[in-house]
Parts: sequence; C-alpha cells; structure tokens
Amino acid sequence: MNLTTAADATATLRPVWRDVLSTSYSALEGVVAGVGDQQWQLPTPCSEWNVTQVIQHAAGDQLAFAQALGVGAGPDYNPFDPTGAIDGSAAALVCEAIEQTAAAWATVADDTDSVPTPLPHGALATPVAAVMAALDAAVHAWDIAIATGQPSPLTDELAGYLLTAARTAHPAPGSGIEAKIVEPLRQWGAYAAVLEDESGDTTVAELLRYLGRDPRA
Repeated sequence: MNLTTAADATATLRPVWRDVLSTSYSALEGVVAGVGDQQWQLPTPCSEWNVTQVIQHAAGDQLAFAQALGVGAGPDYNPFDPTGAIDGSAAALVCEAIEQTAAAWATVADDTDSVPTPLPHGALATPVAAVMAALDAAVHAWDIAIATGQPSPLTDELAGYLLTAARTAHPAPGSGIEAKIVEPLRQWGAYAAVLEDESGDTTVAELLRYLGRDPRA
C-alpha cells in the first residue's frame, strides 16, 4: 500500500524540505520561461487545461500556501478555474508567486512542528506541508514541460521525496479515517486515478503514475 507514517515522513523530509522546495520552484520558473510564443494554448497532461491555465493554477496554489503561512492575500482568482488569460507575462506571474511563497517558508523556523496549509487537511507537519507545496510546483512544471517539448524537470531523487509526502498517512478531512494525503485530493478531482505501475518504472514514473499521469506522455 506504500503508506508512510507521519513520523517516518517527517523524519525523512525534515533535513531536505527546504532544498526540495527550492528545486521545485526553480523547475517551475524554468519551464515557464521556456514556453514558446505559439505554445500557450497547447493541451497538457491536465486534460481540461492548456499551458496558460496550468501556469495560472500552479501560481495560484503557491499564493495560497503563502497566505496560509501568513504572507500575502492569496490568489485573486480561483486556481481551480483558471481563465487562460493572464494580465501581464506568465513568467512574472509565476515569479511573483514563488517569491511570495518562498518568503513565507523563510519565516518558518527549522524546529516548527507544524504549519497551516490551504489543503483541506489543515495543518500538517512542517516538512510534509512544505513538500506538498513543492509537489504541486514540480508536477505542474512537468505538465508544462511535456506540453511544450521541454526536458522533464523531475529527477528520481526529487520524485522520491515528493512520493514520501504524497503517501504520508493523515486523517482524511471529513471522515477522519487515516489515508494517504493525496487520496482525498484525488477524490475531489485534484488528481486523476492512479495508473498501474509497469516493470522497469523509475521513481519519476512511479510518482507520475501515482498522480494519474502517463510518464510516456
């Protein structure tokens, strides 16, 4: 079942969560900067959204994490209903969102046990919360990269940490039944159904399949 206890996930992620965040934010900024002039309307692995909409969603999610940590007012649009039209440049939108959420995470001391999140789970252990924010940025960076013909920004090392957070056991919102953190989000449409693992899958492929994405896309 690959469910990771909260204690084990916290112990694994505590030494690395700041680096995981930084790497994931750099990945998102990098792929957005690499989108070509004619690529903004291309379809993405997020089947209902084009490149611009995924960018809006990813930026909005990071602004929501920043707001939960007490920095900024959050997105002024619904990240789950992106319009596909950006006032200004996409690179500036993402840069501002990442600067804000990075500043918010910088206010969190290393010994802080837990922090609030915009997720329906509420507060989570600090390393887990941070890596869930990183997961959102990194996986949407992959979506954009695949849609626009750029190299995948994911590595097996990064994917391993993201999987650890995604599979952390936590009481599900509403029921209180212990489940992997991603599962309630999947039920609400944030992720597609798990795809079956295949022989020879890398850790990156395992992560993508767990989040409902075909690594061969």
